[in-house]
Amino acid sequence: MRRSVLLRGVIAAILVSLAGVGVASALEVGDKAPEFALNGPDGKPVKLSELTAKGPVVVYTFIAAFTPT
Repeated sequence: MRRSVLLRGVIAAILVSLAGVGVASALEVGDKAPEFALNGPDGKPVKLSELTAKGPVVVYTFIAAFTPT
């Protein structure tokens, strides 16, 4: 559960950081994500590099999952 909440935060941070990026500089498949940090469920900051040091990080999203239909 804790990892799931953390991954949701990571996804949110990636989407926010990519929202301001133009099409020409968007990430392509295989590109490394830019470094960022956000607060975990315990309120302490977690860096992407800390997660990737433990192994691969999978980012997934369901864009329409939280929108009215």
